[in-house]
Amino acid sequence: MSAELIVDARNATGESPVWQAEENALYWVDIPAGRLHRWQLDGQTDCWQADEMLACIARSEAGHWLGAQESGLFKLRPQADGRLAAEKLIGVEHARPSMRFNDGRCDRQGRFWASSMPTAMGAEAVGALYRYDGQNPNDLSVLAPQLEDLVVPNGLAFSPDGRTLYLSDSHPSRQLIWAFDYDIDSGTPHNRRLFVDMNDHPGRPDGAAVDSHGCYWICAIDAGLVLRFTPQGKLDRALPVPVKKPTMCAFGGPRLDTLFVTSIRPQGIDLADQPLAGGVFALNPGVQGLLEAKARA
Repeated sequence: MSAELIVDARNATGESPVWQAEENALYWVDIPAGRLHRWQLDGQTDCWQADEMLACIARSEAGHWLGAQESGLFKLRPQADGRLAAEKLIGVEHARPSMRFNDGRCDRQGRFWASSMPTAMGAEAVGALYRYDGQNPNDLSVLAPQLEDLVVPNGLAFSPDGRTLYLSDSHPSRQLIWAFDYDIDSGTPHNRRLFVDMNDHPGRPDGAAVDSHGCYWICAIDAGLVLRFTPQGKLDRALPVPVKKPTMCAFGGPRLDTLFVTSIRPQGIDLADQPLAGGVFALNPGVQGLLEAKARA
């Protein structure tokens, strides 16, 4: 089962792929470049430039994009001149200087979750997971962390019924994936437990998605694989991609049966063995995914 290159994007850090069924299009970001990208089924590509690094995105019910940037959450609107117009919704006070947002997505009710990490990916556990409800935004001036003591939080996903939250920590000192019971009324995770110890598998856990059967797909960065775990945490599938650092996966296509995968193009190293690093790929996983919920912002 081979991976098809759909865009030789050469992203420094491609992340946060989101399928838009209304447009038959895949959107994703290049974090350090601060760019929002779009690929359409007819092969057309577009790109818009933000003023800050752009880590993760979700489409809102109102039609704009919600994006987590360095200084907070923003309403984002692509412009005809290639700019990404930004309206700040709420700020963030990171635990340390030189931090940014990383992974993120909406829960099934439309709350937006985003995690933070040190820009240089240090080993200090100052990362956190934040929730933005999209209601009464003026009640708080900054986002409040919901989970802390994380190094490089990643792999955020929700079960089909929304009652399980998955979260990983990609840092080499951890390499763990947890599951939480999730209160869909309050948007509160609890009963944290180990779901998968990625120290027992190839690669480190990066971005993830859940399919219609409730299985958890996670990019195994440094191993060039996308792994599928059952709801019981058992590995039952491993799909290769032609790059060492896949970052995040998302289901899309007209039947939601394509798994799109973004990747990293490392700087300053010989890429002769992986010339497609930083590209976006399409896999045929043999299962269908779920539409992403729209943000309430």
